[in-house]
Amino acid sequence: MAFTEEQRITLHGFNNLTKSLSFNMYDICFTKTKEEREAYIEYIDEQYNSERLTHILNTVADIIGAHVLNTAKQDYVPQGASVTLLVSEGPIVEVPTESFEESPGPLPDNVVMQLDKSHITVHTYPEYHPSEGISTFRADIDVSTCGEISPLKALNYLIHSFDTDIMTIDYRVRGFTRDIHGNKLFIDHEINSIQNYIPDEVINQFDMIDVNVYQENIFHTKCKLRQFDLNNYLFGYTQDALSDEDQKEITERLKLEMDEIFYGKSINTYH
Repeated sequence: MAFTEEQRITLHGFNNLTKSLSFNMYDICFTKTKEEREAYIEYIDEQYNSERLTHILNTVADIIGAHVLNTAKQDYVPQGASVTLLVSEGPIVEVPTESFEESPGPLPDNVVMQLDKSHITVHTYPEYHPSEGISTFRADIDVSTCGEISPLKALNYLIHSFDTDIMTIDYRVRGFTRDIHGNKLFIDHEINSIQNYIPDEVINQFDMIDVNVYQENIFHTKCKLRQFDLNNYLFGYTQDALSDEDQKEITERLKLEMDEIFYGKSINTYH
């Protein structure tokens, strides 16, 4: 159900609903040699080290109006990083009407909204195929909030913070809260699809699939980049350095990798 600011339901005590956003992104790269693979992993570790990830999560906290209580961050050997923020309710100025609509959230402007104790986490997973010349980078970000604001308002900024070929996005509202008459409310905002929280210019770049369980307030969207330019998947050189046969073979490998990740299953190919 959708409410304007004037139509908001008065609750009995605090809003006890828990809203969880999981944002998973994948970057794919062709790394033919061991040296290319190591250089790619080193590049990813530098681009998405714990310092930069901390900055991204702090901006997410600003967007959803949270105070950061504690930050734990770690760069791992040989690769990868993790950051966890414990956050609490921020100062309440007003609840904008946009919080009651399905619309993309802001890019990093300071939007102050109500939030109780919760957390924001990110983990990165650079990895590579042992023999097929494919390297992938995955980042998992989880934003879990209690209160009025949905973490979906941070989704637009998260998408713009990563160069991504594939995105998997999950959103779930759990628990219940009560109005002043004791009636249970299992969701406090209208949602038809996660896609409504993604800007049109991003939607136009991706093929998208929704798998939603409306009666359980579970929403899932998968996104795969539509346009394929081989030059964007070569590390340290362009496709001009490859023969036509190599270009075709590498393109097939990369597209197979992307399809397997997008559909969540191994695809057998026969030649």
